Amino acid sequence: MSSENTGHDPFEFLHDDAEDAADMGDVERPTPDEGDPALREQVLEALKTVRDPEIPVNLVDLGLIYELLVNKDGVVYVEMTLTTPACPVAGALPGQVRDAISAVPGVQDARVKLVWTPPWDKDRMSEEAKLELGLID
Repeated sequence: MSSENTGHDPFEFLHDDAEDAADMGDVERPTPDEGDPALREQVLEALKTVRDPEIPVNLVDLGLIYELLVNKDGVVYVEMTLTTPACPVAGALPGQVRDAISAVPGVQDARVKLVWTPPWDKDRMSEEAKLELGLID
């Protein structure tokens, strides 16, 4: 059965993800204030629950989180990248990051910006991640 007969686009999910990823690019970075160290720690722990489905390591240890800004008013800004622009979860992973941050009590506004510069490389990974993936002995 073709999509012409049903009126359903079988690749609709790709369009939705592409739009979500594009929306992530126009995120406004808030002006930093003195911050909230306790909330920052909770947000960082929440970020560590998000994993790249192809690599069994969390995004923080993979080095995919380039910036974490947690303001006193509960506004959280994350600038992140992916291992490659061709990553199959490019549309979904930033949303998962936003959802994880939003679930932290005290977060009023979770903003996630997907960037490609500088490009990610394995040197951004933590020592623990490199050990877990067998990249160092």
